[in-house]
Amino acid sequence: MSRWSKEIAQLDPSADYERIVYLLSTFEFAWDIEKALEFALFRTYGVPSISGLLAKTGAFRKDTQKRYDDTELLLAEIAETGQDSIRGQVAMARINDMHGRYRISNDDMLYVLSTFVTEPKLWLDRFGRRALTTVEIDASVSYYRALGKKMGINDIPQSFDAFDAYKNTYEADHFKYAPSNAEIANATRDLLLSFYLPPQLVPLGRPVVHALCDPQLRQAMGFTNPPLWLERLVVTALKTRAKFLCLLPARRRPRLISERRRKTYPRGYQIEQLGTFTNDQGKAGP
Repeated sequence: MSRWSKEIAQLDPSADYERIVYLLSTFEFAWDIEKALEFALFRTYGVPSISGLLAKTGAFRKDTQKRYDDTELLLAEIAETGQDSIRGQVAMARINDMHGRYRISNDDMLYVLSTFVTEPKLWLDRFGRRALTTVEIDASVSYYRALGKKMGINDIPQSFDAFDAYKNTYEADHFKYAPSNAEIANATRDLLLSFYLPPQLVPLGRPVVHALCDPQLRQAMGFTNPPLWLERLVVTALKTRAKFLCLLPARRRPRLISERRRKTYPRGYQIEQLGTFTNDQGKAGP
């Protein structure tokens, strides 16, 4: 047991949820939780009403990298500095301002929130060096319930099982192929692959991403089904990585997303300038 998991075990998930989520996402499972949350957002593009809005704003089409960076940075500022910190409140205000300019249903907002709660646990169950504890799961629920309330979301579930049931039911009812799904998913997939591969090799990496998607999601995105041997290879590779991580010492310094160097912001960024804005013509602008 690492020093961080020992600390978490002594905390109260209903009161210390921000500290627990911070330790999980910056020390215990820094890379895994980042990937799980990337996949959580990626998963929401299987819903036409969500992908359709993103396609309509043009933000992904104009600059996929900036749209990705802005979303990640806004959420990271809240998680890394605290929901009620000055920076956290500024980031939350930016999120609410962007969402407030569009007609987004409470159901869609709640679905996105449910993926943030469920996908990290599901990822770590499959590929983590250990699964989340009950304390950690409960803290995640408390964290995202608080975040959801600050976003003005109604009827937020009170337990992990309720979040999971909502997500599963919503996907069964709303996952459906649409051109906007394919547009946003393809752009995001290729961007994520570009973090690890040179441009000429990105097409070769696409089946690997498809292998991490369940058949229902692949159908909604319009992805081709990868060969079974590749699915098994990808899963085996990630599980082997988890075994290797068990041999390594605990991280000593936090892995902070907000401190990462980015091509989009080579000289740093101001939270107030992140995201999309509306110009005089009523179109989404940079």
